[in-house]
Amino acid sequence: MYPLRRNRRLRTSEAIRSLVRETTIKPSDFIVPLFVVEGKGIQEEIASMPNYYRFSLDLLADEVRLLWKMGLKSVLLFVKVPDNLKDNKGTEALNKDGLMQRAIKTVKDAAPDMYVMTDVALDPYSSYGHDGIVENGKIINDATSEVLAQMSVSHAQAGADMVAPSDMMDGRILYIREALEENGFVDTGIMSYSAKYASAFYGPFRDALDSAPGFGDKKTYQMDPANRSEAIKESLMDIDEGADILMVKPGLCYLDIVRDLRNEIELPIAVYQVSGEYAMLKAAAEKGWLDHDAVMMEQVTAIKRAGADLIASYFAKDVVGLIS
Repeated sequence: MYPLRRNRRLRTSEAIRSLVRETTIKPSDFIVPLFVVEGKGIQEEIASMPNYYRFSLDLLADEVRLLWKMGLKSVLLFVKVPDNLKDNKGTEALNKDGLMQRAIKTVKDAAPDMYVMTDVALDPYSSYGHDGIVENGKIINDATSEVLAQMSVSHAQAGADMVAPSDMMDGRILYIREALEENGFVDTGIMSYSAKYASAFYGPFRDALDSAPGFGDKKTYQMDPANRSEAIKESLMDIDEGADILMVKPGLCYLDIVRDLRNEIELPIAVYQVSGEYAMLKAAAEKGWLDHDAVMMEQVTAIKRAGADLIASYFAKDVVGLIS
């Protein structure tokens, strides 16, 4: 009891604070999302995501080499598909010489030990901008899952280490796992977006890939932000179907979900600190309303403290630059 116990003794200097710190941030905590476009010599800033870029394959290689030098060991690839290659069935997603497949090979050539994760969803390839095949105004589940499984095999053939289905179709983890096993890719991992909410924070990302839905919204397949126990149910189902890592998306507004999952499961948990979270801090810092670096570090620390093992974040390079 006080005064025999004085909690402030362990706060008297940075040295002692760092010695007793419960949560620490390191480069290997991060997955770096990367946006890829066709062309050459392209590094174009995303208007709603200041200081974040789309890369053509040649400059993607340079970026990956830089990330590896910084100690960042994993990337998550997304592609911006030209409109003329989009259709309702995501046909281009299965092209062995498609942009995603070439991006995977580019990363592996540039940094062979980089752990490559790939986005598996139809929205970048869809003429409707939805994550699934559309029939009579509805998103069709099982036919979509079959295409996602084929897409996952195509990514594995190109050299992906892990596929990351982000669509929230029912049963797609089992479809993908069985397809990978049947094609001999027994070591290819699956990071399931197990608790992906129908969030308003995704706007800048959809600008980055030109993948906003052409009609309606994504509420029939992404989770209701008001629901909590549903996240446990979805995650346990994905574990049963063969997921290796579970993801919660977005980050800060869903840290209660992260902690719920951490208390229930033993698999690694990833959190996606999404584009809206990134854009808000960048905008506030530009106005001088917030200290960018201090708030950024507080945010990623909160995500890890809640129970995340991995953080997919557009701040990854900024954070590593501070802590190195």
